[in-house]
Amino acid sequence: MSSDKTNSTNSTIGELLDQFSSGSPRKRRALVQSVESRAEEIPSLGSKALAPYDPEGHDWAAGWILQVLKRHYPEELGKLIPDISDGWFTSPSDVGIDYQPLQDSLLSENFEEADRFTSSVLRELAGEPAQSRGYVYFSEVPAMPDLDLCTLDRLWIAYSQGRFGFTVQASLLNSLGGRYDRLWPRIGWKKDGEWTRYPNSFDWSINAPEGHMPLINQLRGVRLMDAVLSHPALISRR
Repeated sequence: MSSDKTNSTNSTIGELLDQFSSGSPRKRRALVQSVESRAEEIPSLGSKALAPYDPEGHDWAAGWILQVLKRHYPEELGKLIPDISDGWFTSPSDVGIDYQPLQDSLLSENFEEADRFTSSVLRELAGEPAQSRGYVYFSEVPAMPDLDLCTLDRLWIAYSQGRFGFTVQASLLNSLGGRYDRLWPRIGWKKDGEWTRYPNSFDWSINAPEGHMPLINQLRGVRLMDAVLSHPALISRR
């Protein structure tokens, strides 16, 4: 038995969550299953369970605690979030978009629905022409509001153990020398030269490859994805 598992078994739930909140990314991932296995104890802490985290941030440890409760004890979520309909993470918009449906889908681990919502929002942020034609031109991306792109990115990161989001994709691309032909297979969008078929061949789960979501249309080449990942608001978040 690993020392992490031994320590988590012998710790109180408060001590376990303290380890979870303060640990390195590697330590946190080692504790993910321990936190889930003791989900029934988390509500006893009330709001203290989320006290170490900032609702204006994107700390995925908080998102995981919420997802675990939603999966196993949804009726207990109110002990951590007084008004669950508002969500826990803040989700501001400069143009009046309500991001609660996205937060609800991500909390419930309905990643396909979250992806569809994100695509719809990107069209809305691009403007009426993009909504009418059903897709975004790369030239429409620079004018998208900083705050809204950051909200989308924050929520995806917070509810995916830090695995999904625009800045996750951008970091992976950078690590691959900026080569999209190497990125697409890495994130599961292309295999053996063939594009992954939408939607049924995508992996709509937390076990999908890192950077797998949200999807960005590649039918017209890399320019749209490059414009999104290069948006100044997202560059500042890396």
